[in-house]
Amino acid sequence: MRIGAEITMKKTALINARIYTMAGETLEEGSILWEDGRILAVGKRLELPSETTIIDVSGKTITPGYIDAHTHLGILEEIYQVEGDDLNEFTEPVTPEMRALDAVNPYDLAFRDALSGGITTVMTGPGSANVICGTTVIMKTAGYNLEEMVLVPQAGLKVAFGENPKRVYGEQKKMPVSRMGIAALLRQAFTDTRDYMAKKDKAVKDNDVFEHELGMENLMLVMNRQMPLRAHAHRADDIATALRIADEFALEMVIEHGTEAHKLIRELSKRRIPVVVGPAFSNRSKVELAEMTWKTAALLNEAGILVALTTDHSVIPIQYLPVCASFAVRFGMSEIDALKAITINPAKILKLDHRLGSLEVGKDADLLVMSGHPLDWRTQIESVYVNGEAAVL
Repeated sequence: MRIGAEITMKKTALINARIYTMAGETLEEGSILWEDGRILAVGKRLELPSETTIIDVSGKTITPGYIDAHTHLGILEEIYQVEGDDLNEFTEPVTPEMRALDAVNPYDLAFRDALSGGITTVMTGPGSANVICGTTVIMKTAGYNLEEMVLVPQAGLKVAFGENPKRVYGEQKKMPVSRMGIAALLRQAFTDTRDYMAKKDKAVKDNDVFEHELGMENLMLVMNRQMPLRAHAHRADDIATALRIADEFALEMVIEHGTEAHKLIRELSKRRIPVVVGPAFSNRSKVELAEMTWKTAALLNEAGILVALTTDHSVIPIQYLPVCASFAVRFGMSEIDALKAITINPAKILKLDHRLGSLEVGKDADLLVMSGHPLDWRTQIESVYVNGEAAVL
C-alpha cells in the first residue's frame, strides 16, 4: 500500500489561479511551474517550456500546503486503542531516549485525513505524560514509505509541565507529584548532561573507552542548541518555569499550546520564543485549560511573537487545521496572518522555511488547489500536491 505517488521528472504548471504565495504577494491569474518536486517559477504570464504539462485552474485558489507544528499523527491512532496507544512510555518520568519516529504508523487513516484538509507537513511526537517525553519527528503526509516521508528524524525534545506529569506519576506515588518535582527533574537531567559532556570530552581527549547513553546523547543535542526543547505548557506559571530553565541552561525553546501565553508577552518577546497555540476549541478537560481561547494567538501575533496554530491531533482532527485559522480570524487575527500561522510561520518554527511554507523558486512543490477563499468553511480542497505529485485523496 502506498501513501502517495512517485515524484515526476516532467515539468508541470498550474495556470490562471489566484495564488497566495505567502511570500509577500498574492497573484491574480497567476501561474506556478515545477519539476522534480521543486518550484521553478511563480508569477503572471510565465513563459512555459514546450514540454510542460499545463493544467488550467481558472477561478481556483492556490496556497502552499498547510503545516501543523504539533501533532500526534500516526502515533495516537483514533480507532486502534484496544492494546493501548503508543503515545507515552508511562514507566519512567524521564525518557529522553524515546524517539517518536519508532512509533509512527504511516498507514494511520489520519494521514489520509490530513491530505483531505490540505495538511502536507506535520511535526508529530510523543505525548505529555512524562517530564521528558522523547524526540519529535517532522514528516510529509504523503510518500511511498516512512523513510521517504520523514524530513527531520529528531526535530526537538518534548518536555511537559503542569497537570499531565503530576497526574500520571502522582497516581503511581512517585516523583513528580508537584510542579517543584517537574522542575527539579528537568534541572537534574540537564545538570547530569553537563557532567556527561565533560566526561565524554575527556574520554575523547585521552582516547579512552566511553559508554554512550542514548538519552544523554539526545539531551546533549539540546544543550548544544542543535535541537530545541519543545515545552508543553498551558498555564502562565508553567510557561514562566520553562523560560527560567531555558535561561539557566541557555537552551533554545518553543512553547507548545501556550494557553495563557498572552500573560507573558513581554517575557516571550524579549527571548524571541515562538509559540504553537492550540487546540483552542476542545473541551476544558483539565483546570489549566480554563482560559482557552483563540484570542491568545491574535494577541501574541499582534505583539510580534512568531505564532503557529495547531490541532494537537487527535484532540482536534488534523483536517480541521484551516478551520482553526478561521477561528483565529474571528477572534482578532487578520486573514493573511491566520494563513501565515498554518504555512510560513510553522515552517520557520520547524526551521524548514528554506523548503516549506511559501510558494517560491527552489522550494518544495507542496501546494493546494481549492474552490474558494482558504478560510471560507464552504471551500473545497480539490487537489493536493506533495513534492510536485498529486496526492491520493
